[in-house]
Amino acid sequence: MSQLDYSEIREKKIIIHDDEPCEVVESHVARTQQRKPQNQVKLKSLISGKVFPATFHVSESAHEADITKKDITFLYANKGEFWFCDPEDKSKRFKLDEALIASETAKFLKQNSNATALVWEDDDLSSAKATAGTGRIIKVTLPIKMEFLVKEAPPAVRGDTSKGGNKIITLENGATLNAPMFIKEGDRISVNTETGDYVERV
Repeated sequence: MSQLDYSEIREKKIIIHDDEPCEVVESHVARTQQRKPQNQVKLKSLISGKVFPATFHVSESAHEADITKKDITFLYANKGEFWFCDPEDKSKRFKLDEALIASETAKFLKQNSNATALVWEDDDLSSAKATAGTGRIIKVTLPIKMEFLVKEAPPAVRGDTSKGGNKIITLENGATLNAPMFIKEGDRISVNTETGDYVERV
């Protein structure tokens, strides 16, 4: 577990705060003439999902969480439960609670597609357990670009520029997004899962 100086506590870092892994959502090092600089951050608990402010002064540091990554395959979602399995062994199924899946991630989960699980190796786990891979999954991330089949796309109406040349389409998993007028049903498109934006026709 590495130590981060106050100024190294930056966006996307995962630190231990009050014994919980928290992702740094925002950070701003403020320097005033009279006072020593301090890093004002916004943290998101990866256990409870709560977002809260924190301040780190020059003399303070934080432990970076011990995180490992593993591939998982999305199966289906049902009543707030998201079911995944081990890509190498489909019989190893497990569910993750809705609170663990960010809304922007849930939107682009696709049946039988791979995602990445961030696994927190808690120090409280015995070393034997930790090596057996029983760390706690605290976050699920998707590839930045994913391909989807367009399930529904309204026909382009000539002269309709009120929407800036875009229209709302529906993807194979039910997600909707803005896409150019020329996109039609049956096309395959690439989507940026971080921004939720259309990238290109594949």
